[in-house]
Amino acid sequence: METLSIHTERLHIRNLVQQDLDDFHKYRSNPEVTKYQGFDVMTRDEASEFIAKQENKLFGKPGEWVQYAIESKETGKLIGDCAIKLDAYDERIAEVGMTISHLHQQKGYAKEAFSGIMDFLFAVKSIHRIVETVDAENIASINLLESLKFRKEGHFIENIFFKGNWGSEFQYAMLKREWLNNN
Repeated sequence: METLSIHTERLHIRNLVQQDLDDFHKYRSNPEVTKYQGFDVMTRDEASEFIAKQENKLFGKPGEWVQYAIESKETGKLIGDCAIKLDAYDERIAEVGMTISHLHQQKGYAKEAFSGIMDFLFAVKSIHRIVETVDAENIASINLLESLKFRKEGHFIENIFFKGNWGSEFQYAMLKREWLNNN
């Protein structure tokens, strides 16, 4: 296991630290940002506790989500966060989650961060497959996955009781050879 550090043109993906708290809490307390996420709005104390639990985690423990900061190289400020989990039963399969602050959306950061993570997972860690499950109403995430050429593999109808309602989801996936052939 190792500390994660991924650099793209504009971004640095690294462990969360307490200095990220103000920016982290600003978007993690926004109901529009958390609408399709597996977490709800956070108080400042909850955000601080969350960062404390994540800041020293290492990449590579199968079955464990690890949350990372997405930092702007230009400003040194947090613009979002992402999570990576290796499958508990087969660590050659990974899943990625992404949250971009409402103050930094529509600037290509999610695609850039996701591409950097995919390069790392496929080229450096030899991951075979990345799977993504997305709410069927989350158009922004669906558009992101399709722009990265993820393949839609499934549509699950009212398969999850989520924030008080039954929700439907799509499953997308990308194989290492597909990513390497397209990039």
